[in-house]
Amino acid sequence: MIKFPSTAAVLVIAQLSLSAQAETNVSSPIVYAGMCDASAAVALTDRLFAVASDEDSVIRVYNREQSGNPVQSIDLSALLDLDARKPESDLEAAARIGDRAYWISSHGRNRSGKLRLSRERFFATQIITNAPGIDLKIVGRPYEDLLRDLTGDPKLARFNLAEASLHEPKARGALNIEGLSATSDGSLLIGFRNPIPGGQALLVPMLNPDEVIHGKRAKLGEPILLDLDGLGIRDMAYSDGKYLIIGGPYDGKGQSHLYEWSGGTSAPRRFKRAHFKGLNPEAIIFYPDKGWGQVQLLSDDGKKLVNGKPCRECPPQQQCFRSVWVTW
Repeated sequence: MIKFPSTAAVLVIAQLSLSAQAETNVSSPIVYAGMCDASAAVALTDRLFAVASDEDSVIRVYNREQSGNPVQSIDLSALLDLDARKPESDLEAAARIGDRAYWISSHGRNRSGKLRLSRERFFATQIITNAPGIDLKIVGRPYEDLLRDLTGDPKLARFNLAEASLHEPKARGALNIEGLSATSDGSLLIGFRNPIPGGQALLVPMLNPDEVIHGKRAKLGEPILLDLDGLGIRDMAYSDGKYLIIGGPYDGKGQSHLYEWSGGTSAPRRFKRAHFKGLNPEAIIFYPDKGWGQVQLLSDDGKKLVNGKPCRECPPQQQCFRSVWVTW
């Protein structure tokens, strides 16, 4: 005798199917002034976020609900031990653990393929809330040897990162770090936009971030490869037991997509109905009061035309970037 599922079971299955196919809602953009290339960000409070540009070493603080200028700007240039002749640090990702935000630069060459030591920085800022506002203080010292740690680790030898690091970051197989995420155990995951070995996105765990900013060599875990449909990591962030990932092409030619990943050996799941037409999503912000219910994405608008010119080439008073809220 064939047993058919009960009416209740059919309803549950139908609801799950509808949920899986539900439209991912992307809000209208909010426009923030003062910079174009939003590349790394963390939530500071339920209302404020800090964002870095890959064009300077200034951390700007904005109110998530108000367009316009930053409420604070904190210039870290003098604290990062940058090359005075070529000071661009190319900050690309950030992650928050407790009251500390970790920041990482691309660790790649410039767009002409030239070595720029200022782009090899990993550092942390303490988040201090006081009456006037928010303060970010450097903790320990900026670490300048992560590239050496990555290229010298036997576990990563098969990825030929030393060779990759010799090429401009948007060349096939070059080296370009653009993602950083906290994990449930207080370590970090470093996400590579490039290379994409075997068509899979590369993640490398950093097991001792606190020791690293106090001068010790990075302890790196076993590498992780994720199937993001041939895309690399633009950013990733952790909340409520799972990760949200922006996957994007290594050379910037094509669309970015959102993925959910539960960690471990699980396969990432793409949000197929999340559309970002006209946006260049590059930073994810989870807020304590929203979790996965509503996530803020920032767009790197350096190439967006403003009065006929790329935003990053415009005067400071004309520069801006956009954010959207994603719900599902």
